[in-house]
Amino acid sequence: MSSQIRRAVSSIPTNISEGCGRNSDKEFNQFLNIALGSANETEYLLILSKDLNYINNEVFENLEKGINTIKSKIYKLKQKLIQQ
Repeated sequence: MSSQIRRAVSSIPTNISEGCGRNSDKEFNQFLNIALGSANETEYLLILSKDLNYINNEVFENLEKGINTIKSKIYKLKQKLIQQ
């Protein structure tokens, strides 16, 4: 479980970084969508970890707050791309 979470979490900035190097906002947006998918996967894995009692409620709430902050920032960046 921890290796799955690590892979999903590391995929978020990797896809954002790769998208920044693309030639168009459309391509960048696609990589942001992939990053959001990884963020959603991370959130699910955290929920599963809590449900399986691998992490306690306090740890879960802190991690969930962080991943939701990241998701919100990606959504806002996507909106900025659309407005251009």
